[in-house]
Formats: sequence, structure tokens, C-alpha cells
Amino acid sequence: MTNPFWRYLTAILVLVSFIGCFGPSKPAGNKGATTTTSGSSSVDEEPDTETVAQEEKKPDTPYKFGDLVEPFTPPTLEELDKTAEWKDRPVVDTLKLLREHLETEKPLVSVEEALKLRNNSPENNAKILSGLGRQPDAESPANFSAEINRHAYGDVNTLNPILVSSTVEFDIVGMLTYGLFGFDWNFNPLASADTVVSWQTSADGMYDKVVMRKDAVWSDGTPITAHDVVFSFQAIMTSKIPVPAQRSGTDKLRWIEAYDDHTLVFFHKKPYATNVWNLNFSIIPKHIYGPKLIDVDPEKVDPTLINDPYFVNLENNPVTGGPYIVKSRSRGQEIVLEARENWHTIDGKQVRDKPHFHRVRFRIRPDASVSLLALKAGDIDEMQLSPEMWMNQTNDDAFYKTNTKAYDVEWVEFHFLWNLKEPQFADKRVRQAMSYAMDYEELISRLRYGLDEQCNGIFNPASKWYPKDNPPPLYKQDLDKAEELLEAAGWTDSDGDGVRDKMVNGKKVNFEFTLLTTNKQDRIEICTLLKESLEQIQVRCHIKPLEFPAVIDKLHKKDFQAALGGWGTGTDPYSLENIFKTGEERNY
Repeated sequence: MTNPFWRYLTAILVLVSFIGCFGPSKPAGNKGATTTTSGSSSVDEEPDTETVAQEEKKPDTPYKFGDLVEPFTPPTLEELDKTAEWKDRPVVDTLKLLREHLETEKPLVSVEEALKLRNNSPENNAKILSGLGRQPDAESPANFSAEINRHAYGDVNTLNPILVSSTVEFDIVGMLTYGLFGFDWNFNPLASADTVVSWQTSADGMYDKVVMRKDAVWSDGTPITAHDVVFSFQAIMTSKIPVPAQRSGTDKLRWIEAYDDHTLVFFHKKPYATNVWNLNFSIIPKHIYGPKLIDVDPEKVDPTLINDPYFVNLENNPVTGGPYIVKSRSRGQEIVLEARENWHTIDGKQVRDKPHFHRVRFRIRPDASVSLLALKAGDIDEMQLSPEMWMNQTNDDAFYKTNTKAYDVEWVEFHFLWNLKEPQFADKRVRQAMSYAMDYEELISRLRYGLDEQCNGIFNPASKWYPKDNPPPLYKQDLDKAEELLEAAGWTDSDGDGVRDKMVNGKKVNFEFTLLTTNKQDRIEICTLLKESLEQIQVRCHIKPLEFPAVIDKLHKKDFQAALGGWGTGTDPYSLENIFKTGEERNY
């Protein structure tokens, strides 16, 4: 969910979630351990070198703020109002929407009954979810001074909203961020009643008009205005600023005009139905970042927004627009957020709902075993369990004395990534061979305890985006097929040393590569299974576990040969363009 849904974190005691490491289906999602290419090709297929060429780095350009925005002179607001046939769009209080939804679903059990149950059946799981997944009410009000200690499986590379890319960054930064738009659990787009008075779209789909609320301020007390939105758009549309999760979609906007401090019009390039998703990008304060980005010496600007001492200080003490501020940050250890008074109360009057937790402490614990011990000891209040933990380490009296657990579908898929610029992976037949080499049955039954399934594409089978006539998964282990594809691509063991090789640009290259992964035990085990599978076809794989931020940094820089990664399966397929489209910033 996008920014308005930070409030869904409610005081429901301790609910331990189970993450499915391989995407949508069953308790946590389906399993996609390899690439999901669209079918196998004949062995005489030519390598897809065009894809590699398209990935080549574009010529370097000098820094210029907003250089990707084409010149545009917008009409006056009066001219627009005369010609545009405005249609009202929903402005929604998302917390109220959730309350109303829950009122239609009577809890199957009380909180007390839910906490007495053992999660040893689908029926008990449903009861635990129903009993604990509630909102505070008159009988059980929220304790607004409460603190929750959340688990973070890795540190963040940034707290700047326009730079975030990973799940853990979105989890944390989403609680700090001001936003205008979001969507509900049925993926219906909406404007947030926390920040928006009205939202209208022109009948021809070319314009969106937004009137912002006047009672929102940055954490330093400066009013949040339409000029911050325009500035953020221009920053995202600056080629030198690395915004891997933001520019795709935003670049479909022609311009955004601030007609006054609180009235915005978004101008679209085309009247697409998907335009609604292009409105939703992160917003940063102009008065903080503007002096360092606008009208400055191009030689002195730091477009990374990270290295300049000014930005280093902001990373530790960001000016936030959401309900929380960063109270403290200890790199690699914890990030502590605290509810800010001037989010919900202005001039002594409460104007928004108060966050249900006064303090949210993210304890950074990459080692899952250490994290589980911390959970049992009460040092953290929630974490996602690996299948092995779910099946073997959380069923005894000691665990249920202080915790409970529950599962639900999580729309996540995992896969291996191959860097096409590496000679080993430039040929599509090789990448298909990797997919045929993987032992899916072993992965599903032994490593994932049957809790995940092999995916067939990136969407959950329950999603409306999932093709109704989708065939079964395309790949199963076939070592003979894998070897056939490798040999057709020229990879043979020419010298009899047990490792395939090939002449590339006049030099013999062994089929040997390093596979990056985060230093989580279940991830390492998945990579080890691939390594063992590849050994059977004379391909040598070295596994390199790293801290989560280091893996993300290497992916951004394309400083890797292969890696284990994954994505949430998203909303409208259009919104995933910058992950899967050739040449996009997050298509690693």
C-alpha cells in the first residue's frame, strides 16, 4: 500500500507474520526460484544481443535541474475550468474505510481466545487473524503512548523518499512521507483525506486537479504547499538524480502547475487509463533540498543527495512530511521513529487521527535465528518467519507463552537475476539452461516445506491481473535439456577440467560466476541448491552472502554477475514497468 496506509499498523498485540519467499499462493505466496521466461526456444536461436546493447550506459550529461521535463507553458486555471469537464474522484479517509470494512466482519473469536489458540490448522489460523486483526474501539481504545519494536531484516541505504527502492526502505520511509494519493485493498485509486480536499479528472483524461489541505506542515513547522509537489516532480525528472523507484510513470507527466499554494493541476502527455498511477510519487521539502539543487554550480552539486555533508546530516535527521520523525538512528542497529505532534494537531486543534503508536523502533537483525531469539525474549514484537521456523521452531509452549503466529497470502515472487553484460549470460539459451537446471521439487518440498509454490509469472493467481488461461509453470528440472542449450550456445568442456568454457573475444572464459544473496540462512540455502544443481552440468557457482544494503547497492550499480532477488507483485502491471522493461533503472 502507498503512503496513506501507514495507519494500518495498529495495536493488535503481537502478530507474527509468515513471509512466503517465492511469491503468491498458499500461506505466503508462490515460489519462483528462477527466471520466468516465456517458454523454451529452439537450440539454434541466436543470442539476444540487442537486449544487451539497449542496456549500454547512455552518454554522460551535465547536471541541470529538471532537464528531463520538456518546455511547456500551461494555460491559466480560468482557461482550464472553462474547457475541462471536471469529474470528481474519491477523497478517502483510509482508516475510516478500514473501520467500516471491519464492522461488516464479525470476529470469529475474541483477542483473548485468539491468543490461547495454537496455529496448527487453517481453521485456527483464520480465527487468530480475525481475532487480532482489529481496530481500537470504545471498549478497547488505543494506547497512544505505546511503543512497538519491529523487526527489520536489513538496514536502509537512504531515508530520502525519492531515493528508496527496497521493501525495508518503503516500510520505514513510508511512515515519514507526505503523500497525496494511494489505493485501497481492491486497488481502487484514491486521494488521501489526510492531505487532499478535492480531486478531479478532466473528461478527456488529460488533466487532474488537486486542492491540497492547508493544515499540513513539515516536521520543522514549514507549511507543505503545492510548490513542494512541483519541486519534487522536477527533482525526479532530473537525469543526474538516481531515483530508481520513482521516475517510471512520473516521466509520463507533461508538467505539474501550482496555481497557488494549494491548487495543483497535473498535465498528462496522453489520455491513458493508467494516468492515475503517474500521480503517485514521493514528495520532499523544497525549502530543504531546493537550495542545494536549483540554480547551483553544476560542478558543486551532489546529485546523489547522499554524499554532501548537508545530505549526510539529512539522512540522520530528515525533515519529514508524514506522521513520524526520526528520533534516532544507529546504523546497522536500529532506527527509532516517534509520532510528531504537528502532524495531527495544528494550533491546538486535532485535524488528523493520531498514530496508534507513539514510538516505532525498527531493530535491524539480519540473522533470522538471532531475530527469533529476540522475539521469544520480547526484544522485538513482530517478525516474518521462514518456513523452517514456522514448521519447527515456533510450536512449543515457550513460544506461545509470549507470542502467537499467523499466515496469509503475500504477493511476493523471488527469482535469480542474471547480468546480461556478463559473457556467461548474454545468450538467452544460457539463461533458459539455468532455469532447467534448478531442482524445483527439492526447493519446494525440502527448503520451503511445501508452503510455497512455483510461480508462473509475476502475479498472484488470485490477482485480477493474473491471466485466466495461464498454463502450468513452464520449467521443471531437466538437466539434459540444460546441457543441450549450453552446448548450442557454445559452452563445452574443451579442456576436460570439469568446467564448461567458451572462447569470448579471443579469450577462453570458464562458465564460473559469483551469486550474490543477502546473508539470511534460507536465502543461502536456496543459492546452495542452485550451486549443487549447476555442478551436475559442469557450471561452477560461488555464493557470496552480503548485508542487505550492500546487495542493493551492487544491484543498482550492476556490479554483480548473478543474484537472488524478489519483488512484491504490485498493482496494475503498468506500475511495474521500471522493474521489468528493458533499460529501466530497476531492471537489474
